[in-house]
Amino acid sequence: MENGKANAYIAEAIGTLILTFMGCASAMVLGCDISGGHLAVALAFGLSIVATAYVIGGISGCHINPAVSFAMWINKKLSTADLVGYVVSQVIGAIVAGLLLKTLAGIFPDATGGLGSNGIANVGLGGAFFVEIILTFIFIFTIFGVTSSDKFGSVAGIVIGLTLAFVHIVGIPLTGTSVNPARSIGPALFAGGNALKDLWVFIVAPLIGAGLAAIVYRIVADVKK
Repeated sequence: MENGKANAYIAEAIGTLILTFMGCASAMVLGCDISGGHLAVALAFGLSIVATAYVIGGISGCHINPAVSFAMWINKKLSTADLVGYVVSQVIGAIVAGLLLKTLAGIFPDATGGLGSNGIANVGLGGAFFVEIILTFIFIFTIFGVTSSDKFGSVAGIVIGLTLAFVHIVGIPLTGTSVNPARSIGPALFAGGNALKDLWVFIVAPLIGAGLAAIVYRIVADVKK
C-alpha cells in the first residue's frame, strides 16, 4: 500500500473516532433535552468536524463518514478501492470510539441510556427512515457545494461543521441524528438492545440520502455549466 493511502486511511479512522466520541460523549454527559443539552450536543458534533477538517482535510479530505465517501464514489471523486479503505477505516475508528464510550459509561451516568446511539422510538421506523434521508441529503449536498471550488477552501470546514450542527438541531429529538453509518455502528455495537436491532436504519437511510445528494448535485452542477 502506498504511504499516502495508508496515511489517509489512518486519518479517516482517527477523525471518525474523534467525531463519534466527542459527539456521543457530549450526549451521554449533557443529555439531549431542549433546555440546553440538545444545542450543546449539536455543537459538539459540528465542532468535531471543524476541528478535524483543518487537521486531516489535506491528508484524506476528512470524510469521516461512509455516507460522504459513498457520495464521492458515486460522483467519481473516489476510487472503489479507496471507498472500501475509507469505509473500513471509518468503521474501525467508530468502534474504538464505542469502546471508549462504554468505558466512560462506567465512570459517569449515561444520560442517553445507550452510549449516545440512535433510535426510532420517537418517530417510528418510517419516520426515522425519512428523517435520516432528508438530513443526510442536506448535509451531503452542502459538502458538494462548498468543496466544488478552491475559493471556498478556507471556510469549507466551518460551513460543513455548522451544517452538521444544524441538522443535529432538527434530528436529535427525532432519531438522535445519524447521517453517518459509522457514527451509528460504534455506539450500537456496545449498547446492544434496540440500538443494535434498529442499526440497519441508520446505515441504509444515510446511504440513500447521500446517493440522492450526489445525483442531484451532479445534475444541478451540469445545468449551471
